[in-house]
Amino acid sequence: MSAAAPPVLQVPEVRVGRVPWQVKFLALALIWGSSFLLMKVGLGSLAPLQISGLRIFAGVTALLVLLGLTRGRLPRGRRTWAHLMVTGFFLGTLPFSLFAASEERVSSALAGIGNATTPLATVLFSLALLPAERLPGRKVAAVLAGFAGVLVILQPWESLGRPDPIGFGMTLVAGASYGLGWTYVKRYLQRDNPGGLSMPTAQLLTAAAQMVVVLVVWWALSRDAFAAPWSQRPDATAASPLWPVLAVLLLGVVGTGLAYVLQFDVVRAAGPTVGTTVTYLIPVVSVVLGVTLLDESLAWPQLAGAAIVLASAVVIGMPRRRLPAPPA
Repeated sequence: MSAAAPPVLQVPEVRVGRVPWQVKFLALALIWGSSFLLMKVGLGSLAPLQISGLRIFAGVTALLVLLGLTRGRLPRGRRTWAHLMVTGFFLGTLPFSLFAASEERVSSALAGIGNATTPLATVLFSLALLPAERLPGRKVAAVLAGFAGVLVILQPWESLGRPDPIGFGMTLVAGASYGLGWTYVKRYLQRDNPGGLSMPTAQLLTAAAQMVVVLVVWWALSRDAFAAPWSQRPDATAASPLWPVLAVLLLGVVGTGLAYVLQFDVVRAAGPTVGTTVTYLIPVVSVVLGVTLLDESLAWPQLAGAAIVLASAVVIGMPRRRLPAPPA
């Protein structure tokens, strides 16, 4: 899926391999954190919608193979699939497309930082869609601090040298889309989850169906520049069109298929609280890879703002404090 970590799913009891869960945890952070680097490479010869489409098609193919190998099944019922069309859009079609488009305007490092706002959006959408949800004071303060961090990143007081507001805004909308999508899953699909890779596979199937329509419409509007939906973009900068395609295929197969399997193993071995903290490492990895491999740079306000956003996300993810039991 995306760079953002999915919520904990009910998974069948499967014997965890001999690889320590800590190794799998670090592998997850590297896989999801590198997704922004791979999208930037993909832009060397592919348009943003081509990247999101190829990513989804490769990812759903990998998940269908894994689902068959584990003898899983897809969910049933029209109601379930209707809800999956919604989550497929907010957890696949929309954010994957926006992140790819944003990297035409901002660095991969900054796109990864934008992804870190997902926990902030999740809190706000949970308040709107989950009536029983309550927001402790410390989380209210964390949300406000997170938005302050976003303002520091954008530097609205500067007229020159600040990030492209449209590009960074796309990353914020993509991150918010993840928050809305997972809140929707919690409200409408939690009881319908048969476990394993069933829901992720079905969700990506609906996103794949949507991307077919999106790509046909996009190509119809872009036929002057693209002879076919899979044609190389006319302003391609890659030395060979093969490397961008391989980067996106890697993003789809490994970043979606393998990553889900690794996450399930981490959750089984270390529990859901530890498993979901991988979200906090994703922007760190994206920044390191962008700076070291793509020669990207971030000004101090972006680094300071990112630190504020990440600290806010950590506070939001902390479990509620339990009051001590009264003496017997």
